[in-house]
Amino acid sequence: MTEFLRILEFSFSVTGPIFVILVLGVWLRRRGMLTDAFVEAGSRLVFNVALPALLFISISKTHFEAAANFSLVAFGAVATLFTFLILEWIASRWVDEASDRGVVVQGGFRSNMGIVGLAYCINAYGEKGLVAASLYLGLITILFNILAVITLSRSLHTDRSMKGLLKGIVTNPLIIGIVAALPVSAMEWQLPALVIQSGQYFANLTLPLALLCTGASLNFARLKLERHSTLLASIAKLVFVPLVFVLGGYLAGFRDIDLGVLLLLSSTPTAAASYVMVRAMGGNAVLAANIIALTTVASIFTTSLGIMALRAAGLM
Repeated sequence: MTEFLRILEFSFSVTGPIFVILVLGVWLRRRGMLTDAFVEAGSRLVFNVALPALLFISISKTHFEAAANFSLVAFGAVATLFTFLILEWIASRWVDEASDRGVVVQGGFRSNMGIVGLAYCINAYGEKGLVAASLYLGLITILFNILAVITLSRSLHTDRSMKGLLKGIVTNPLIIGIVAALPVSAMEWQLPALVIQSGQYFANLTLPLALLCTGASLNFARLKLERHSTLLASIAKLVFVPLVFVLGGYLAGFRDIDLGVLLLLSSTPTAAASYVMVRAMGGNAVLAANIIALTTVASIFTTSLGIMALRAAGLM
């Protein structure tokens, strides 16, 4: 019990501040300090500038030679595609509102690896955790964004042609930020300090602004009406996805730090980026915000249980 409480405290130390900012967004909205116009403009700023800058700065600092565990990345890609396809099938049968299916699917598979996941890995394994997670994060995040564009476009019936779908993927600011950073990382180019510092300013905006906008969009009345979709996405995110990654990773031969990284990255709450993408594409942003809020709170307990289970089995 003492071990569980210690792990719970560790989990809360990472996700607690995220929850606080979400609540602050709710409070500021009720006080009238955050308006629809602010949320709309803030979400666009995060999606088009701040989050791409964060991904670019983070990945450009990663050294490929140190982080190149391509077997882990390959497994992560296969597991992500598997969970995506299963969630697409589930959503087509269990989500009545067709336009909400992409929101549920994205909320189910898209992990907050860049903020919460990295923090988990660093706290659990130190520098080794950062190295093991960095390249994985960069490449799997590309896949996350491609799959998010596909599922949201399908459910919202926007740009359903292959040409339109490819255009949506190629012009996605998050994918552009990641792809632009990959050669910088691979070639180990030293960017000018002016570029790094300027990009870091925008990167630092990402999490607080995204979470404030997400909190301001929470609608507890809608949560009651859409609790089926919210719970479906949350259970998928916090139970189904981590089980697939950990059990699949174990069967694939991953152990110790690699298996721990798979658990820690897959058990994180739904990424704040899912909200800004849904809003940017004209989907049900309230549902996306509610999924983020619920998974953020519940992940404190589910991640702690997962860590305790792996440690009890001697696998982490």
